[in-house]
Amino acid sequence: MIYEGKAITVTLIDGGIAELKFDLQGESVNKFNRVTLEDLDAAVKAIQGNSDVKGVLVTSGKDVFIVGADITEFGTTFKGSEEEIASWTLEANQIFNAVEDLEVPTLTAINGIALGGGFEMCLATDMRVMSEKAKIGLPEVKLGLMPGFGGTVRLPRVIGADNAIEWICMGAENKPEKALKDGAVDAVVAADKLKEQAVEMLKAAIAGEINWQARREEKKAKLKLNAMEAMMVFETAKGFVAG
Repeated sequence: MIYEGKAITVTLIDGGIAELKFDLQGESVNKFNRVTLEDLDAAVKAIQGNSDVKGVLVTSGKDVFIVGADITEFGTTFKGSEEEIASWTLEANQIFNAVEDLEVPTLTAINGIALGGGFEMCLATDMRVMSEKAKIGLPEVKLGLMPGFGGTVRLPRVIGADNAIEWICMGAENKPEKALKDGAVDAVVAADKLKEQAVEMLKAAIAGEINWQARREEKKAKLKLNAMEAMMVFETAKGFVAG
């Protein structure tokens, strides 16, 4: 066991793969509350300090992946000053950035609903494999919020700014066909084959058969839009948002 907390465990499985499993104790679903964020921070630090880890597989021990942030904590959080809220958001983003910056390839196996912060967790990893029964998306707009854990930055680089604007502004729960077509996931597989296929893809990345470093750099780089393309995308987006 590399790490064991109240929401996350990290164990070494075959091939030097560390399985980072979300399984929030005492809850029927996984969600990003303060306990989960603190666990994720500690789990990533434990992985960083372990030379036996060659790759990281992110999984869920529940029927869903992660349903999103724990909105019951928002009342207390949003009573704070603007500076306090910004500080909380920055702290959370630094944890997601640490996941993205791990020195080994990372992959999320999405077994069920991955919404809001749950999908933003998926976006922090280099690769994503999705069960045919799962749904992904950023529905925060329906609560009057913007995705705050990096979704507005990472998603445009993964699926393109035009698609990302649609995903963020519509707040839809996207089925596997749409997710694969837009490029939000790398593969869709049968539910009972999810972990097996995810491990195979991660092993391919560890072996150098998949250029995960290039994927990561593209996700962290500037948007690949020239001046004309940027104008077209964002002027169209203004109308989309207004609608």
